[in-house]
Amino acid sequence: MPKPTLGRTVHYTLTQDDANTINRRRAGRATRDRIDVETLGNRAEAGHTYPATVVRTWPGTPGACNLQVHLDGVDAHWATSRVEGTVPGTWTWPPRS
Repeated sequence: MPKPTLGRTVHYTLTQDDANTINRRRAGRATRDRIDVETLGNRAEAGHTYPATVVRTWPGTPGACNLQVHLDGVDAHWATSRVEGTVPGTWTWPPRS
């Protein structure tokens, strides 16, 4: 498999902590901006997979990178020091069709 490089798109699976952080941030923004939280995007849940862009790689740790996760909404999530894998909190290459 190729190694991750800047700008490549991968698939990232949210952990429970990721989902909690996203939903808490959205609720705070809704309160501050006086809008419905649903306006910001669909509820994030652990195990959901989203496209992500590689924004930094870590040469000393093969496959480790920082990701900008593109959520189902108007915001994004920054996932740092994530590695390739098949469990929540890791990224995979998109399937080839």
